[in-house]
Amino acid sequence: MSTPTSTPENPVTIAVVTFNSADVLPGLVESLPEGAGDVPWRLVVVDNDSTDDTVAVVQRLCPEATVVQTGRNAGYAAGVNAAVAVAPDSPAVLVLNPDVRLQPGCLPTLVAALDLPGIGIVVPRLTDGDGALIHSMRRRPTLLRAFADAFVGATLAGRWPLTGEVVSDPERYTSDASPDWAEGSTQLVSRACLDACGPWDESYFLYSEETEFHLRSGTHGFGVRYVAGAGAVHLEGDSGTSPRLWALLTANRLRLFSRLASRPRTALYWLALVLRESSRAARGDAIARAAVRVLVRPGLLRAPRGPAWLDLATPNPVLRPGAVRAEAARP
Repeated sequence: MSTPTSTPENPVTIAVVTFNSADVLPGLVESLPEGAGDVPWRLVVVDNDSTDDTVAVVQRLCPEATVVQTGRNAGYAAGVNAAVAVAPDSPAVLVLNPDVRLQPGCLPTLVAALDLPGIGIVVPRLTDGDGALIHSMRRRPTLLRAFADAFVGATLAGRWPLTGEVVSDPERYTSDASPDWAEGSTQLVSRACLDACGPWDESYFLYSEETEFHLRSGTHGFGVRYVAGAGAVHLEGDSGTSPRLWALLTANRLRLFSRLASRPRTALYWLALVLRESSRAARGDAIARAAVRVLVRPGLLRAPRGPAWLDLATPNPVLRPGAVRAEAARP
């Protein structure tokens, strides 16, 4: 299936979901012209009720951008859905975090990859702010992979396909590949895929929504493609340092698995998560302690996700400066 061509009248939509993102937006906007190359594009920013001057920054730096204000902290998937809704005719939507910087020629390379048969989502090679490779490719969650993660760690387990959900072998990032899903900070989604799969699942609020969408796209015949020749920098957020965000990430991993597997298998997956987080909590890891509290607290895993959930999960969070930004715009 050929991807419709982007034209000035019908450009690719670059969709950015923001929440108190004024400090990182200038770097993103500055990277867009060279990153998009000769591909016509339009910028759509969906703001989740920022309390800083995020909207003003967008309007100053890119006055032609479309700004959608949700009026609430609606979550990442809701922001993506809002951006897609205002661009129904775009041939593809490039979903970006505000702390991403496209490298020159990234978008044209991604657009070309969408023409491959059976591909609906294309992702680039990601590096962090220091230039280190980000292990962005993922395999479908399984019980074996969850227990391997708990006992030997995600990085070691990820070197082998059967035991690792995170693809951690650097050699696998030197050439194109077709992972089950990929980290969602930078992804180009075709219009055909969006139309076939429907909206992103807003019940996750943050984390695992891209996992669910990528796996769902696979059931509709649209695979994920990693393109080594396209590059982007992701400064990354605070899920690895914020107790409340790590608790939400862990809870949503369980929620996702519960929707893919039977109750007995979900119970075993829960046990693997408890073992993983408990072993780290025993060594004094604060974010792991927050995850354990969520996993063993009755009813909290079934509660609707959102800002109120975060307050219940970690009522007295200790966040380093800037961590709150990631609560509505994926870190």
